[in-house]
Amino acid sequence: MAKIAVLLGGDSAEREVSLRSGEAVANALEEHGLQVLRIDPAERSIAELISENIERVIIMLHGRGGEDGAIQGALQTLGIAYSGSGVLGSALAMDKIRSKRIFQSEGLPTAPYYVATEASLEAFDAQAVMSQLNNEIMVKPALEGSSIGMSRVKSAEELQAAITKALQFDREVLVEQYVTGKEYTVSILADKALPSIRMETPHSFYDYEAKYHTNTTQYHCPSGLTAEEEQHLADIAIRAFKAVGASGWGRVDVMRDQQGNFFILEVNTVPGMTEKSLVPMAAKQAGMSFTDLVLAIAKTCECRR
Repeated sequence: MAKIAVLLGGDSAEREVSLRSGEAVANALEEHGLQVLRIDPAERSIAELISENIERVIIMLHGRGGEDGAIQGALQTLGIAYSGSGVLGSALAMDKIRSKRIFQSEGLPTAPYYVATEASLEAFDAQAVMSQLNNEIMVKPALEGSSIGMSRVKSAEELQAAITKALQFDREVLVEQYVTGKEYTVSILADKALPSIRMETPHSFYDYEAKYHTNTTQYHCPSGLTAEEEQHLADIAIRAFKAVGASGWGRVDVMRDQQGNFFILEVNTVPGMTEKSLVPMAAKQAGMSFTDLVLAIAKTCECRR
């Protein structure tokens, strides 16, 4: 690994976070003595990986084009080893609707939901959907990350507006019953679970602002679970991670209701690696430095050709 490339930036809605994640990872690699080539696909061609004789790439592209299987397929075609999940696992994990269908088929706990499209709005009964989903709902674009385009709603009027907003980002929208309770996340590294983290925010939910810009969000690691509960949560997270075909490293987001039941929200195959990110926090609790974590992610690089 004398020379390695980091892909960062891109042209998704998560570009800002990706640039910060990629720079942090590249700096850690350089501090370890490695020669690092930074490539922003929005500004430079990935064909440079060939001319630079790069054999190993760490993907730090969040969202569309970087986390949905597209860049994974390109690297696979070029015969270059890359970090994290392959084409299928990336594509499935990115799609919140198809992920939920897989979770259901595997008997994994996930909240009831409805799928909205622009065409379905012609016969859409917002009040009926509110009643069906317990009158409190999370609306999510199917293929966005970092809570972009998401809304928490409590009325039929809010629901209609939230779906219209989310359709600006995607053709399909996940309309999901809101789980009242605590939010947890489980980081996965080398297919093993790191210590869980519990998030608390004064916002109505853990949104983009709470994740990246505010100082009011609290992170609890250890999360306060008993050893038995921690193991149970880890088992559910790993099952969800593997169910969508994810591999190498990633993060699984979970809600726990007031009765103590866990519900899978989603799987992230290229989680953030910024100073506020959750995977480095969990790794630190497990005794790993940020550089240790980055090197472990680098070891997940695999040539799938």
